[in-house]
Amino acid sequence: MLKIIKEKVIQVEFIPMNIMQVVFNKAVIASLVVISFAQISLAADITAKPVKVGAVLKMPMAAKTELNATLYSLSHIPITASLDGRVDYLLEPGEHVTAGDKLVAMDLLPIQLRHAEQKAQISRAKINLNYLKNESSRLQALNKTQAASQFQLDQIRSKRDLAAADLEISQLKLAQINEQLSRGLIAAPFSGVITERLIRVGSEVNRGDILLRLLDTENLEARLYIPIKYLAFVNKGDELSISASNKTTLATIAAKIPRADPRSQTFEVRLNIPKAFNEYWAAGQLVSVSVPTQKATASLTVPRDALILRRNGSYVVKVAADNSVSRLAVVVGKGDTKRVTITGKLKHGDKVATRGAERLSDGDIVAVQ
Repeated sequence: MLKIIKEKVIQVEFIPMNIMQVVFNKAVIASLVVISFAQISLAADITAKPVKVGAVLKMPMAAKTELNATLYSLSHIPITASLDGRVDYLLEPGEHVTAGDKLVAMDLLPIQLRHAEQKAQISRAKINLNYLKNESSRLQALNKTQAASQFQLDQIRSKRDLAAADLEISQLKLAQINEQLSRGLIAAPFSGVITERLIRVGSEVNRGDILLRLLDTENLEARLYIPIKYLAFVNKGDELSISASNKTTLATIAAKIPRADPRSQTFEVRLNIPKAFNEYWAAGQLVSVSVPTQKATASLTVPRDALILRRNGSYVVKVAADNSVSRLAVVVGKGDTKRVTITGKLKHGDKVATRGAERLSDGDIVAVQ
């Protein structure tokens, strides 16, 4: 009986130990599972290679070539003397002006004296005309009473009419002098900068002599000469990409002159430059213009950076929705500085790697940045 009781006690003592062991084992297994998942996740993070991607787009694309053009101001005009005389005021080269600012002032004293003289002549003509009018009225009254002959009346009327004509001529001369006075001050016809001064203050000049040259700095155009074989691919109103000094913009073709130069076999195109680029570009500067050389057709295109060029062909790396990659062979066609047309196992909307593609292999997992 005592043995039976001892065995039961022993069994009772060992039951809690077994339970503790089971709990402990479960905790260990759970910890190992967590650690395993963490290691797998860490391994996945370590193996995922960072890349940048771009889209495959179906879009019109024409082959283009880069040509040099020269920037010109829409207006670079000579400022000429508007009358004979001495120059009293003149701007210097490099001066910036706005429309209406004073450029040149002439010595107006001789004209002002002529103006005063002519006003005196007009006053004299008016006095003479008033006298002859009164005399004509008096003789007309006398003629009615036969106190004055008809000859005398006709004679005084003729003098009156001549005096009226003389007054009109004097007034016209005064208007001419006023017009000359108005031309003594030359204002800027548009905003710009003085590029050249040909005479000095105090010089005597004749009407028509060139005094200054004024350059319009707010309105620039690019003049481009394109081979005549591309005549059909460039039209008025088209926008062409133009770049210089690390700046790029689109410029509208304002004029197309379809006349080929016999020597160079080129025709001229003029493009309006957006005013926002006036502070970066200047007249006389060379710029690069991207000109289409074929008719644009809708094709699959990829960023130029996505191409991997090898001796045995060209490739791109396609990035799937699960971030796995596959290398695909493509045939490269026409393009521009940013995108090229391709033929291959791709469709519109696919993603291709543009950075980090060279080190990838089929099946690799990537992290898209």
